[in-house]
Amino acid sequence: MTDFAIRYGEHVTRARRDGRPVVALESTIISHGLPHPDNIRVAGEIEQAVRDNGAVPATIGMIDGEVIVGLEDAQVARLASADAVAKLSVRDLAIAAARRADGATTVAATSAIAAAAGIGVFATGGLGGVHREANVTYDESADLTALARTPIVVVCAGVKSILDVGATLERLETLGVPVAGYRTRRFPGFFITDGGFDLDWQLDSPEQVADFIKARADQGVTESALVLANPLPADEQLEPGLHDRTLATGLNLLAEQNITGKAVTPFLLGHFHSSTEGRSLAVNIRIILRNAALAAKIAVAATDGSPAPVGFAVPA
Repeated sequence: MTDFAIRYGEHVTRARRDGRPVVALESTIISHGLPHPDNIRVAGEIEQAVRDNGAVPATIGMIDGEVIVGLEDAQVARLASADAVAKLSVRDLAIAAARRADGATTVAATSAIAAAAGIGVFATGGLGGVHREANVTYDESADLTALARTPIVVVCAGVKSILDVGATLERLETLGVPVAGYRTRRFPGFFITDGGFDLDWQLDSPEQVADFIKARADQGVTESALVLANPLPADEQLEPGLHDRTLATGLNLLAEQNITGKAVTPFLLGHFHSSTEGRSLAVNIRIILRNAALAAKIAVAATDGSPAPVGFAVPA
């Protein structure tokens, strides 16, 4: 019989055996979020940011139908360079495995896989959410429902500003997903520091986030994720006027070219990159590096040194 069980990179296996903190990282930013060859370079920088802050990076993806927690450098390069890399949400994982596909995991899939592997903290750039005009198209990211049933902390810069941010926050509330700002009561707007919405809760340190993780487990009431919104400093954001103009032209192009579904986000991110002459790419990279560093600090604060029961053994 074929074994489709999750496979672990050796560095992740050893970290979990030794009770060291681990941070999950997605792979769609490598295959669909950043242009080549920047994606390979940035993938290494993201992992290094995790290491520099005391944790072990576990980039998650699929190679030849195997879900791998802790991709090796050659596997990252493969997902960064290949043409036919599938964009995998939770619903796609088993089908893609059956097809022996190469795939990059979204926020939803990365969160679900990380939780199954006993990893409690995940760093990404921006969440998916409710698309504009979703009242007509019903276009809503699977990230939202996945977060409602996945006990993980997602460190992000809010929701991608190309989406309907207000509607996304309403859906997260309806789904019972807590949202807190990191040292802020304002929800960030991905490329921009302030997305225009207030938050009910603020957490001010990695230790407070670690206390949230413990409280959720001890109470046993909910298994939803925590969306921890970590805004860029104002002097590192994309200039808001440039952001708004670029978004408006991108939305017009979407309508003209009838681009929908999974193609929307990579198209708009590419439009931002070209229209801002690379400034949005620099901001995107700053976002994920800052989130990776914060996620590592949280993982360190939340780790008690006990081996994680993820069902594998390490050769002597």
